[in-house]
Order: sequence, then C-alpha cells, then structure tokens
Amino acid sequence: MNVRKIGTVLTKHPTLEGAGVRLNRIFGFSEKNTFDPFLLLDDFSGENPADFIKGFPWHPHRGIETITYIISGNVEHQDSLGNKGNICDGEIQWMTAGNGILHQEMPLDVNKPMQGFQLWANLPKSHKMMDPRYRDVTTDQIPCEEISKGISVKVIAGEIHGIKGPVQDVVTKPIYIDLTMEQNSSFEYQIPTENTVVVYLFQGKSKFGDKEKEVEVGHLIELVAGDTIKIKTGTIKARMLVISGKPIKEPVAWYGPIVMNTQEELEAAFREYRNGTFIKSSKKL
Repeated sequence: MNVRKIGTVLTKHPTLEGAGVRLNRIFGFSEKNTFDPFLLLDDFSGENPADFIKGFPWHPHRGIETITYIISGNVEHQDSLGNKGNICDGEIQWMTAGNGILHQEMPLDVNKPMQGFQLWANLPKSHKMMDPRYRDVTTDQIPCEEISKGISVKVIAGEIHGIKGPVQDVVTKPIYIDLTMEQNSSFEYQIPTENTVVVYLFQGKSKFGDKEKEVEVGHLIELVAGDTIKIKTGTIKARMLVISGKPIKEPVAWYGPIVMNTQEELEAAFREYRNGTFIKSSKKL
C-alpha cells in the first residue's frame, strides 16, 4: 500500500456567475488543466435565496460534461434536446454537451436555502463532437450505504467496495462519491495510481495521508503519488466529495462554457453560436 500525499490545497473563493448567482469557485479557469480531466468545481450553496435565485439562463456548452449535484434545493433544467425537469434534494443532473447543447438551470424555491455543486469534466478529442445527452439521477437510484463503522457513502459514479453508482457510461470513467465520516473514523480506498484525485471538504475537518495533516472545511485537497486514499476524522464529523478520473493529457482551449483542443476549434464554436449553427442535434435522448 502506497498512501497518497497532499499535493495542492485550494480555498474556495467568491465568484459571480449566470444572471447574478453568488457562488464559491473551488477551482476553474485559473487552474486550467491542473486537475485533468476535471476543469471546474463550483459550490453554489447559500442561505439567502437572493444570492442564487436569478439562476443560469440559456447558455451554450460544447466539449465537456457538466455534473450538477443538489443536496438541498430545487432547480429546473431545460435544454435544446427538449429535456425538461426538476432536480431537487439529493439528485443529480448529468449532461454531456458533446458537439453542442443549449440549456438553462433555474432555482425554483425562493424561500429555501440551497446546497449544491457543479463539476465540469473534460471530454477527449475523440469524443468532443459526440451527440449530446442528458439524464436525471434520482435519489432512489443512488446507493447510500455504510461501508464500515462511522463511514457512509453515496456513490454517484464509479464503484467502491462493490457498490456501483448509477452513472457508468461516461467517457472519462470518473469516480464521484459523497463521503460522510463520523467522529474518530478512518477511511481507506484503493485507486489507480494514474488517476487524478481531489477531495472537497464541505463539512467539518479531516486528516489526510500517513502524516495526518488536518484540513479545515471549505478546502479542496489534491491527493498525489500513490494507490491508496487515507482519511481520518477526530472529534468533528466531516462530509466531502471524493472525485477521481484518468487524465486525458490533451491540449485545452477554453473560454467560458466551451472547451476544445485548439484555439481554431474554440473560435469556430463561438462563430457557430453567433450565426445560429451551433446545435448539431435536436434528438431527445
């Protein structure tokens, strides 16, 4: 067993997005390709509905997958494929933009706090222009199990201890786990050595690696160089997202909601958006 060590540690920082949504960006364009294949992670949790109720009106995406995880709240999704529906407490919206999609995500409950996250996963060049697709993942589809004393997991994608998440047909084959650790508990998990691994601690605090370095809530921890994740808690309960995937190792040309491999491809995408030829597929999947 070779326990992964702490690499980069990032602190969330306030960002304004959409039509005026106040959120916390964990990583994004300024850390471009640092956590390959993952491009961006936002925490849009908030107690004040005025901070998020304006939402994210119609906008394009190409070349990526967006994964929206709502722990509490209610968000309506619509897209150019004709999909329409709500995702609420404990549910997932997994959208593959592929060759181009338009969508909007609008909070519905003006009286309820919101807690949720959006992750962007890159697509390799071979799949940048695949047909777009969309799926809602409801709470009854997401396994939530106690895997050892004081350790419970919600497995969204990938597999842990034989528990498979409902999202399995993703190009980059990510692992996405919502991990809850009670006081004085320990979690170990073997993972391919080539994988990128990041952990976002959104409740409590935890200790990482053999040296048991303690990290506070609101930080993203990169775990590097090894085949085993090791996390412990002390007197405070913790909850975190554990996200992992195999790096794509390709050039990234990125501006706003579109991510391609070259500047020429990026310029072509925005040119198509301006002249009305951006959408390649209208087939609902």
